[in-house]
Amino acid sequence: MNQAENSRSTFQIWLLAARPKTLPAATVPVIVGTALAIGAGKFRAMPAFAALLGALLIQIGANLANDVFDYQKGVDTSARLGPLRVTQAGLLSPRAVMTGMGVVFGLAILVGLYLVAVGGWPILLIGVLSILSAMAYTGGPYPLGYHGLGDVFVFIFFGLVAVGGTYYVQANALSPVVYWSAVPIGLLATAILVVNNLRDIETDSQTGKRTLAVRWGARGAQIEYLLLLVIAYLIPLLMVLADVSGAGVGLTWFSLPLAIQQIRLVFTAHGRALNTVLASTARLELVYGLLFALGIGLINR
Repeated sequence: MNQAENSRSTFQIWLLAARPKTLPAATVPVIVGTALAIGAGKFRAMPAFAALLGALLIQIGANLANDVFDYQKGVDTSARLGPLRVTQAGLLSPRAVMTGMGVVFGLAILVGLYLVAVGGWPILLIGVLSILSAMAYTGGPYPLGYHGLGDVFVFIFFGLVAVGGTYYVQANALSPVVYWSAVPIGLLATAILVVNNLRDIETDSQTGKRTLAVRWGARGAQIEYLLLLVIAYLIPLLMVLADVSGAGVGLTWFSLPLAIQQIRLVFTAHGRALNTVLASTARLELVYGLLFALGIGLINR
C-alpha cells in the first residue's frame, strides 16, 4: 500500500469515527437560530458561522467520546447492531481516539473564545456545559446515557441551548419566538436518539445500559418517538394561534408525509433495519429545520 492509499485510509477511518450522518442534529439548530436572527433583522455572519463550526466540533467530539467510552465500559461488543465503532473494531486505539477527542474539543474551545467575546458570560456557560455534557453522556462515574437521561440532555442541548445560543450571539438577547422555535428542533433531535436506543435495547440491557428504551421497552420507545414527532408538528400551529409567529412556519407541514413514513417504520422495523430509520430521521430533522428556517426567517419577515 502506497503513502497516498495509507493517507486516504486513515482519513476514512477518522471520518467514520466522526459519524457525519449524525451532524444534522448539530447543524439544524444553528440554521434555525440564524433564521430567527435574519427574521429579526439581527443577522451577523461571523458569529453565525462560528456557532455552526463550534456546534459541529462539539458533536464530533461527543461522537469520539461515545466511541471510546462505550468501548471501555464494555458496551460495544461484536453483537452491536449499529454502525461500526472504530475503537471496538480495532481501527484506532483508545488512546488515539481520546487524543482525537481532545484535539476536537480544543478546537471547539478556540471557536468558543471568539463567541464568548461576542456574547459574554452566557456563551461561556453554554460552551462549558456543552462540552462537559458531551463527555459525560457516556463517560465519567455517572454516564448520563446509561441512566435514562440522554433524551433530556439531547432535547436541552440540541434544542433549547443550540437554537437559543445561536440567536443570542447574533442578537445579544432572546425572545419568546426563540423558545418556541427551539422546542420542535430539540424534539426531533431526541427522536434520532430514540431510534438509536430502540435498536440497541437487547444489547444495552445485557451490558447494564439503562436507556429509556430499556426501561420502557420497545413499545414505550415507539410511543415516545410518535409523541416527539406529533408535538414537533403541532408547535408551528400553536405558534400561529398564539400569535408568536406568522403562518410561514406552516411550511414545516410539507415534510409531514416523510414524518408519517418514519413513524410507520419505527413501529415495524427491527434490529439492523433501524439503522436506515436512524439516518432517515436525521434527514427528517434536516428537511423540517430547513422549512422552518425558511418560514420563520424569510416569509415571516
